[in-house]
Amino acid sequence: MSEQFSSSVDVSGEDIHWDFKDAMSYGGYLGLERLLTSQKCLTQEHDEMLFIVIHQVGELWMKLVLHETEGGIAHLQRDEVGPALKMFARVSRIQEQLIHAWDVLSTMTPADYLAFRDALGQSSGFQSFQYRTLEYRLGNKNAALARVHKHNPPAHKMVTRALELPSLWDETLRLLARRGYAIPAELVERDWTQPYAPSEAVEDVWRTIYRDSETHWEAYELGEKLVDLEHKFQQWRFNHMKTVERIIGYRKGTGGTSGVSYLVKALDLRFFPEIWTVRTTL
Repeated sequence: MSEQFSSSVDVSGEDIHWDFKDAMSYGGYLGLERLLTSQKCLTQEHDEMLFIVIHQVGELWMKLVLHETEGGIAHLQRDEVGPALKMFARVSRIQEQLIHAWDVLSTMTPADYLAFRDALGQSSGFQSFQYRTLEYRLGNKNAALARVHKHNPPAHKMVTRALELPSLWDETLRLLARRGYAIPAELVERDWTQPYAPSEAVEDVWRTIYRDSETHWEAYELGEKLVDLEHKFQQWRFNHMKTVERIIGYRKGTGGTSGVSYLVKALDLRFFPEIWTVRTTL
């Protein structure tokens, strides 16, 4: 007997809701009418839509990363490591989506991009206030970078607040200090707007944790979650840099940076330095 295939699904026996005049719909809940009309191309070039969507999706993912990171930090402040670990694990999964987005953008050729690049003016990912907020919350406290957001008071307030708060790494060290680990007092209370300087004493603490992970399991697991988070962040940065190089080479960026050369500098930044350097001396 030959198999029978249907070209449609029979919904006659389903109790489907068809009328949403007085009820919440899928599109209404998600605000799809506003979301899907937010792609305003400035040219008639086919690939401009790809460029806009990739960056808008990236901003949505970053919004979720910030949400989860803030939640994780709040749990650390309350000495609730378990829930924080769950949130940081989720951040790493979200970061995978951000990393793979560059693979989609890399399908754009130099000719495709140059066809509409001039329409971007001076707009650039360098001006992403969510990205800057995220960097500050993770620990890259470069106060000078907040200046680019002064034209947007709400964004500048958000970025400045992140600059002034203890970073995820600061809160991690404060947690360890409360747990009795020998974190220097000057690292528990300091000017949070200043860049963090790696400490031999902090590396000694992580060496103790990593050499006897069974005894220090919770701290060890937190350290590994942070390593994973930063590893993914570096992969995102690297894929960003290589995608830019692939599409525009070493042209100057639209936001005024040196482009690829600037992005390469960021590859040397560390949010959580001692859990990386300790690996050499274990």
